[in-house]
Amino acid sequence: MTSIITSRRTILTVLGQAAALSGDWPQHLGPARNGFYPDADFAWNGGGLQTAWTYSIGAGFAGPVAAAGKVFAFHRVGSFEVLEALDAKSGKPIWKAEYATGYRDDFGFDEGPRGTPCVADGRVFTYGAEGTLTGTDAATGKRLWQRAAMKEFSAPKGYFGAVCAPVVFEGRVLVGVGGKSGGGIVAFDALTGKTAWQALNDEAGYSSPVVAVLNGQPRAVFFTREGLAVLDPRDGKVQGQMKWRSRSAATVNAATPLISGNQIFLTSSYGTGAILVDMSSGQPKTVWSGDDSMSCHYATPVLRDGFLYGYHGRQEMGAELRCVEWKTGKVKWTNDKFGSGSILLVGKRILMVRETGQIVLAEAVPTGFKGVATHRAFAGTVRANAALAGGMLFVRNATDQLAAYRP
Repeated sequence: MTSIITSRRTILTVLGQAAALSGDWPQHLGPARNGFYPDADFAWNGGGLQTAWTYSIGAGFAGPVAAAGKVFAFHRVGSFEVLEALDAKSGKPIWKAEYATGYRDDFGFDEGPRGTPCVADGRVFTYGAEGTLTGTDAATGKRLWQRAAMKEFSAPKGYFGAVCAPVVFEGRVLVGVGGKSGGGIVAFDALTGKTAWQALNDEAGYSSPVVAVLNGQPRAVFFTREGLAVLDPRDGKVQGQMKWRSRSAATVNAATPLISGNQIFLTSSYGTGAILVDMSSGQPKTVWSGDDSMSCHYATPVLRDGFLYGYHGRQEMGAELRCVEWKTGKVKWTNDKFGSGSILLVGKRILMVRETGQIVLAEAVPTGFKGVATHRAFAGTVRANAALAGGMLFVRNATDQLAAYRP
């Protein structure tokens, strides 16, 4: 009986994270890591958005997050990776913390951090481009601990450095490090930074993990370079695995897994395609798969009422915006001139930030693309995921600016 009660409490903790933080956007893809904004205070129904404030920042693709009245920006200035806390309403700086970095991009792309910060229990956890994991006090900016995770676990640099956005569960910071000798996935103690557990030898992809309830139990779901890995987030025991990657060496598994009930949706590009797997038996079983439904290069789609909305195709070749049925993979509609970007679900609507800097609002319906409003944010490539909190939208470009908008 005790174990049943404990299990129920744990499940409520996992499910309650979204409800407890519904006014915030504390981590990658929001409170539940599914791109959904649960509040109705972002009432944009047409016309342009108002610019509340702008703030100059450095390089990087790490998206902003917002919690407890603060916006946290993780970026690079010169030879330092910088974490800043700003007042969410005014954009005024509150504190700044930084450390030296020597990361160099092999392809001459952006050299700033890629992974979005995670705010939990009064702390901010960041994972820099060269695999430096840091715990920082959210109120003061004081560094609490730091680990050179990729170096310590002998993880290869990969094509574009470290990208994983940490996720926190019951005092553990979970990261896809991609190290050898069982250092593929590592959990760190949130208070001290010490290693809590480690598992697998999978190299890291560019996807970030999710903690969700599967078959009545909390599970950490990772999309590594090799494919799906489902673990118990409390001790790291592997619960299920499935290979899902391209035969090509130039693969980037980047989209975050989406979970509905006991089913997991994975999507990639490079000829890999999408797959829906069912975990009801405890092991992954394919429901459908293919490369002609929604093969996302790096942006995670959103799910509403049994339909996926997201980007299909390679970013550099001009992606399409699509609606796909969750249970079958059938394409319901396509906007073939849309291009790449990121996407969120705001109530009954989808909100997209295109790479070109344009913000687009549309109805989340399977009958066809129905635009509601558009707004030109700013110049420069926009690849970082946006954040929604307190009725405000926070967007950054890849070079020099973070901005806050309201209807």
